[in-house]
Amino acid sequence: MKALKTVLLNSKICVIGCGWLGLPLAKKLIELNYSVHGSTTSKEKLSILEHAEIHPFLIQFSSEGVTGNLKSCLKDCQTLIVNIPPGLRKNPESDYVKQMKHFIDAVEDSSIENVLFIGSTSVYGDDEEYPIITEESPTSNAKIPKQLLEVEALFTSNKKFKTTILRFSGLFAEDRHPAKFLSGKTNLKNDNAPVNLIHRDDCISIIISVVQHNIWSTIINASTPSHPTKKDYYNSICESLQLPLPEFNTTEISKGKIIDSTKLVQLLNYDFKVKL
Repeated sequence: MKALKTVLLNSKICVIGCGWLGLPLAKKLIELNYSVHGSTTSKEKLSILEHAEIHPFLIQFSSEGVTGNLKSCLKDCQTLIVNIPPGLRKNPESDYVKQMKHFIDAVEDSSIENVLFIGSTSVYGDDEEYPIITEESPTSNAKIPKQLLEVEALFTSNKKFKTTILRFSGLFAEDRHPAKFLSGKTNLKNDNAPVNLIHRDDCISIIISVVQHNIWSTIINASTPSHPTKKDYYNSICESLQLPLPEFNTTEISKGKIIDSTKLVQLLNYDFKVKL
């Protein structure tokens, strides 16, 4: 017979988006005795979530509305983790803002008190000077960042719940490393630009730390503190994996930025687990 877990008061968490990041996050929360409601857009993954002791829900978002039982997914949960990749690079005409407006309507009508929204440091622009980016730095006026920022504002301006925006830089893990994608490619840009990456294990630890420390109503940048150049870093990783090296165009001036995670480290007393 299975041993009963001790479930903490107000420990129901809803994870919208149990994919590459959300699924291991939900599993870790369950290890910590949280009860987790989780969503997926794939009918085939419902059994995977259920096997992991996640209460599974099939939910899909579009500009027309929400498909699935979102009300039950949110039911009795105090904390909501929103991990929905906007997919704007693959489908730039997608109306991410409209999708999230439908979503927020349901959140307003639920028991949710705190929202942790997984955002991206891509809302900040690149520059030839490699500026150090803090949470107070100017954001980009480009089309995709503007949509991302508008969605962030929908959550942070809502008075029905408190929202923290967690802006991650490029996510990676052993099973999904950008060096594998860049391997063998030619004429790549920004050879001297700083790398801004963060390991999935750190993402999960940071998310849980924000929840456990009740860090709400703020914006936090999250990126591994070391920032080698793209050329040096990706060549080094490809060499270690015995993959063909990428080739960079060294004749063009590089543009980039350095994401500063000082606020994160100070708020959470956080020490990054995976270094670059």
